[in-house]
Amino acid sequence: MKPGCNLQIATENQYVLAYDLFPNPTDTKTLNPFLDNFLEQHKELPEYIVADVGYGSEENYMYIHDVLHKTPLITYGSYHKESKKKYKNHPFNVENWLYLEEQDEYICPAKRPVSFKRYSRRKDKGEFVRDFKVYECENCRACPIRSQCTKAKSDRKRQILVNNSWRYFKAECKKRLLDEKTGSIYRKRKIDVEPVFGHLKAQLAFHRFHLRGKQGAKIDIGLALMALNLRKLGKYMERKTRKKERTRSILMIIAKIERVFFSVFSFLRTDYCPRLF
Repeated sequence: MKPGCNLQIATENQYVLAYDLFPNPTDTKTLNPFLDNFLEQHKELPEYIVADVGYGSEENYMYIHDVLHKTPLITYGSYHKESKKKYKNHPFNVENWLYLEEQDEYICPAKRPVSFKRYSRRKDKGEFVRDFKVYECENCRACPIRSQCTKAKSDRKRQILVNNSWRYFKAECKKRLLDEKTGSIYRKRKIDVEPVFGHLKAQLAFHRFHLRGKQGAKIDIGLALMALNLRKLGKYMERKTRKKERTRSILMIIAKIERVFFSVFSFLRTDYCPRLF
């Protein structure tokens, strides 16, 4: 397997504002350190942190919201699936079960109580801790729909793990993406950052690094991204110059028409208009 780097960039109007390289094969664990580097370089962050589904995780939501005090506009893996009618009406999805807040228990499709039993804490490879509430069905014996509810073949009672923090962030994500203002901001992501990668490959034919080591690779990709920014700026200045030239040409034509009009008007007035005195 050849060594590779995961390129992360921040853009605005397709201009690259910051970039960094990470050894991580996936994007999820790169977001927080990238935002820290961005903050160190630019001394401030935008109000909305916009990223695609690859960055959607409880850890990233919590870091952006609680530590950076910004608003994440990031979808999560099952966002589109959960938005479908089939998912919302599926009787065996725990999110669709009736929840009795006072008793702190769920009612399963078989109309049996699934009561709270204990708390559970899990730590992932990155040392991020997730807190769960464990619920267990009081009695799964002789349940007519057991095979649909769980795949367990033993007589073990059905347990469910509920992460309320993750549920909160998912609900906030759905609310913001359905909002007209923040939803519009998120939809612009695909026409802002994605073309940069396309231009990098199509216009500059940049498909692999030419220098070795992380520092060499950063210099390599940094020069390429700088070239993209200059190329875009050059095209903008060219369009602006052409627009000024067109405006100048139009004004000159208008001025000529005005001169011709007043010349004709003066001629007609002198030779054909009767004098009163």
